[in-house]
Amino acid sequence: MPNSGLDNAVNVICIKWGSLYGPEYVNNLRRGVAKHLKRPHRFVCFTDDTTGLDKDIEALPLPALDLPTGRQDRRWRKLALFRRDLADLQGTTLFLDLDLVVVDDLDPFFEQPGEFLIIRDDDLFRSKPLRKLNRKRDRFLASVGNSSVFRYEIGAHAYILDAYVADPAGALDRYEISQQFQSAQLAAHGNLQYWPREWCVSYKNHCVPRHFKSFLQDPTVPPGARIVVFAGSPKMSEVLAGGGQRWYRRIGDTEWLRKHWES
Repeated sequence: MPNSGLDNAVNVICIKWGSLYGPEYVNNLRRGVAKHLKRPHRFVCFTDDTTGLDKDIEALPLPALDLPTGRQDRRWRKLALFRRDLADLQGTTLFLDLDLVVVDDLDPFFEQPGEFLIIRDDDLFRSKPLRKLNRKRDRFLASVGNSSVFRYEIGAHAYILDAYVADPAGALDRYEISQQFQSAQLAAHGNLQYWPREWCVSYKNHCVPRHFKSFLQDPTVPPGARIVVFAGSPKMSEVLAGGGQRWYRRIGDTEWLRKHWES
């Protein structure tokens, strides 16, 4: 239920549709937020299926994407979070993907100055030297924000959704994934800013020791990390199930990760 009567409450939201993620992802995310966010907040899950969600989770219907008649592609449904009217929510809002693990204090995500803050996607990956062969594309990809974790004001960036709804076919032709389109719109309006690099880290690239060191050392949380993100492969479900190994990379002990996830 909403934290009614609390002044200056912020919002933490997530979105779940289809069958890729079960209710445990929402429940564990909620517990992680409750454990690591001190300020009054409202936790909302937009979903098409409330089955199995804990009672303290405020579940709301998926926001309408309002695509033109005849357009049925809903892969970019997350863009509906930029509606001018998002249920009855107002004010400062932190969006969190379901496949991440909160490991430390979340309050700084609401204190960092900026109109719109997001992970810089390149910060989650190793450098890609071959990408520089196409300098224009390299510059664009270096600017893309990873939409696993972003903060914004409800209704303040409706131009993102407006641009998509105006030409969804063109958007799908020009951009591979929605976060590229979203980043291009934010940059065009001068609103693309990034979290401090150390706050959101990749499990594979920052927690797991590199190369053959992984066979000697277990994964750890890097200094300053607040959220562990599973960008690329392996996915969180694979790692928690004991998978994700490669001939050149050992995943090692993941018990600390499970403890953080299950809070």
